[in-house]
Amino acid sequence: MHTADRGKDAALDHAGNPPGFNTLAIHAGQEPDPVTGAVTVPIYATSTYKQDGVGGLRSGYEYSRSANPTRTALEECLAAIEGGTRGLAFASGLAAEDTVLRTICAPGDHLLLPDDAYGGTYRLIARVLSRWGLEYTAVPLHDPTAVAAAMRPNTTAVWVETPTNPLLNVVDIGALAEIAHAGSARVVVDNTFASPYLQQPLALGADVVIHSTTKYLGGHSDVVGGAAITADAELGEQIAFHQNAMGAVCGPFDAWLVLRGIKTLGVRMDRHCENAEQVAQFLAGHPAVSQVYYPGLPSHPQHELAAKQMKRFGGMISFRLVGGEEAALKFSGLTSVFTLAESLGGVESLVEHPGRMTHASVAGSPLEVPADLVRLSVGIENIEDLLSDLSAALA
Repeated sequence: MHTADRGKDAALDHAGNPPGFNTLAIHAGQEPDPVTGAVTVPIYATSTYKQDGVGGLRSGYEYSRSANPTRTALEECLAAIEGGTRGLAFASGLAAEDTVLRTICAPGDHLLLPDDAYGGTYRLIARVLSRWGLEYTAVPLHDPTAVAAAMRPNTTAVWVETPTNPLLNVVDIGALAEIAHAGSARVVVDNTFASPYLQQPLALGADVVIHSTTKYLGGHSDVVGGAAITADAELGEQIAFHQNAMGAVCGPFDAWLVLRGIKTLGVRMDRHCENAEQVAQFLAGHPAVSQVYYPGLPSHPQHELAAKQMKRFGGMISFRLVGGEEAALKFSGLTSVFTLAESLGGVESLVEHPGRMTHASVAGSPLEVPADLVRLSVGIENIEDLLSDLSAALA
C-alpha cells in the first residue's frame, strides 16, 4: 500500500531548511506530473491499477480504497502543514473521528471529551461508540484540574476541541498532553476551527489532529471530507490499517478540491481573522447583545492562552441576545449577507442557531447549548457589508 508519510520532508529549501506554511500548502505532495509536466495534481478517477505480474505493483497502488494518487498528494500536504509524520484523508470529519477512536480505543475503555463539544462528535460517542462499549465523561477541558480529576485507569483518549464549538473555549493543549500522557492516554485535537495555519497541536504535544476538511481547508463550501494527522508514524500506520479496513476514504475529486482549497488557506485565514476581529468588537459594543464568545476579545477568559497558542484568533464567533431564544431565532432569519446555513469555514459568511441546528443532538444532555446563542462563520466579504448586515438585523 502506498503511504503518505513524507510531511516533514515534503519540501526543503536550498539550505536544507523547511519552507514556510504557504509554500508547503502550495507545493507539499504536489510536484509537477513527471509525464506531462502538469503543475496541478491530476484527478486519478480510477478504482484499480494494472499490476506487472501478481503482486507487482506500480508505485504501490492496487485499489483506490487502499490508496489513490490524488488522495496521496492531499495526505502528504496535510502531514506537511500540520508538522506530522502521516496524513490520512477521509470521506468526512466524522468518518475520521470514528476511525481514529476505534483505532486508539477498545470496548471497556474510557475517554474524556469537552463539555461543550460539537454535537456530531457527542452523538458519535454517546449514541454509537457507547453501544460498542466505550465509556465517556464530559469535562470542562479548559480547566486542567478538572481534567486530572476525571482521568481513570482505563482512560485511553482525551478528545480536545480548541477553540470549542460553539462556545469558543480555548484549551491548553500542552497542559492536557502532560496530564493525558502521564496516564498513558492519547490526546486527539479537533483543529477544525483554528486550521493548521493558526494552530499546530502536534507541536504542542498532541498525538493526533483531526479536521473536517469541509470547513477551512476546503474553504469554498463545495466538498465534504475529513482528515487525521499523526505525530507518530506507527500510530499513523495503525489508523491507516483501520481506514482501509473500514473504508471511509475520500474520493479523488473530493481530494482534489481540498488540495485546491489548501493552496489559499493562509491568505483566506488572514482575511477571516481580520473580519472576525472587527465583527466581535462591533457585537461586544451593541446593546442587543448580552455576551460575545471570541478568543480575540480581551474579555475572553482564555484570551492570553489563545494569543500564546494560536497565530490569530480565527473566524468563528458566537454571541447571545438580550431577547433570549425568540430574539436569536428572529435574528438568524434577518441577515442577507450572512446566509442562514449549517457548516462553517467557507469564503461566504454564515449564521446559524446552534440549539436548533448544528447542536440539536445535544438537547437535553449536559452539553446542551444556550437557547439564545447564535453562531457566525465570518467570511471574507468586505467588512463594511458584514457590519451593515449585522447592524440591520440587530435593529
